[in-house]
Amino acid sequence: MFAPYMSTVPSIQSHTRGTPYTYQVFTLTSEYVTINQSKALAIPIDRADLAQLTFVKAMDLADLQGQLIDEALDTDMMANHAMWTNFDAGTLATGTATTVAIDVDINNIFQIIGRMKTKISEANGDKLAARNGMFIIWTPTQFEILEEFAASNGFNTADYALKHGISAGFIYRGVLHLKSNLHSSNHVFGGVRNLFALGICKSTYGDVQFVNEPATADGALSGIGVVSRVDWEFKAWTNTKGLLFDMITNG
Repeated sequence: MFAPYMSTVPSIQSHTRGTPYTYQVFTLTSEYVTINQSKALAIPIDRADLAQLTFVKAMDLADLQGQLIDEALDTDMMANHAMWTNFDAGTLATGTATTVAIDVDINNIFQIIGRMKTKISEANGDKLAARNGMFIIWTPTQFEILEEFAASNGFNTADYALKHGISAGFIYRGVLHLKSNLHSSNHVFGGVRNLFALGICKSTYGDVQFVNEPATADGALSGIGVVSRVDWEFKAWTNTKGLLFDMITNG
């Protein structure tokens, strides 16, 4: 996966009418990532079991493999928090990260959202944020706090939250709020959407293979093997890393 970026940006120059102008040069830097992670899930089905199952049931097994593979990708995405920009109690207090975890509660969750938006602006990310949108993926406990806050403040939003509750995909303060149970401990993900790159091998992802008489260490099985795999790698590109945040939190 290859993504060249402009590492030096040309500056606008003063100009006097009727005089020559000067070209301002810039530098392109090549950045890439090698797709070298791979996971596979192979499940055998005995022929007698297969005979007693409909084809739809067999395909349900393939659907399960797809679900488990997608969860593995989500888990790895959250595990790559070291690629993002630190956002912690120092960020919340003074704007400067200190690696001290934030105790997320009903008294500061509104401030956390606002400070993230401020850090995006300070990183000159407003145009990208307006185009792509912003997000935070909370833990389930933190999402519960957000729901409680939304139900306690405002009018229409509070009435809606009280009546219906909020679900993943709730937009509040202009930010898309999601939740996941797959975070690395004490690390929450937020920032501008569609910037954390996923390189994935399309030739293997979603290509379920059905193998007759699958071989094992003890010999061939009388049945079929259902085999799925994924080859991937995540990457935070240098020029947009400042718009992706590793929110160091407790809980």
